[in-house]
Amino acid sequence: MYTIITENDVSEWDDRTGTLYHFPNRYLKFLQPETSIIYYKGKLKNKDYRNKRLTDSPHYFAVAKVEEVFPDPANSRNHFCTIKDFTPFGVPILAKVDDEFLESIPSSRESNYWRDGVRPITEEVYQKVLSNTIVVEVDSPGFDSEVSPEGELESYQEGDPKKRYTTIYERNSALRQKAIEVHGTTCQACHFNFKEFYGEIGEGYIHVHHLRPISDAKERIFVNPKTDLCVLCPNCHAIVHRTKHYTLSLEQVKALISSAKLCQKVV
Repeated sequence: MYTIITENDVSEWDDRTGTLYHFPNRYLKFLQPETSIIYYKGKLKNKDYRNKRLTDSPHYFAVAKVEEVFPDPANSRNHFCTIKDFTPFGVPILAKVDDEFLESIPSSRESNYWRDGVRPITEEVYQKVLSNTIVVEVDSPGFDSEVSPEGELESYQEGDPKKRYTTIYERNSALRQKAIEVHGTTCQACHFNFKEFYGEIGEGYIHVHHLRPISDAKERIFVNPKTDLCVLCPNCHAIVHRTKHYTLSLEQVKALISSAKLCQKVV
């Protein structure tokens, strides 16, 4: 079962983001244990809450699952449910994309659909919402995943020469493209650009690197191309992963390059 739950900036309900949700009994059938849920916020109405939101517009901001459901001891007309596997998005997913709502609104509900704080959805709509962010599933702890130049997401485990593949809800080519749209195709460490050096044949060629290793994350992470990814030439990318047990940061690679240039000048 899949359900949207609304969390308002100002509310009379005793909600605790990511841990507890308070709702009237009429929504009980939509919030049963193991229900997959997506958190939603409506349009900003009070500017005092702007800094506590991802955007002023109606948007989805996290996924989770219902853990347990129990009656409200103070009011028999309401229920509580505990939340598990809460995972916030790095960026907001707008309720309306390309002038179309991500949720399917029945023609009979067009005038009052958004009044419902809890809204059942299909698996198709659930996946449609998630397809607007980058969601990476990691097979198990100890993996470091990288996006290859061709956009394939590959995982490696020390001592196992076989490649193992993670699951991604959005096409890997889209993950690569989003990073390039943000950072361009010039290496962020050494500033090498393949098109400038090789001409047209080098246009668009670059590696995409996870600044935050997948192995450091929980089972599911949401990747923000602006803050979680960078673009590197193959040489710098190889140096980042030169040692088996430690991944160099972008700043460390830049420092190595600066140090090497300084030594060359001295010689």
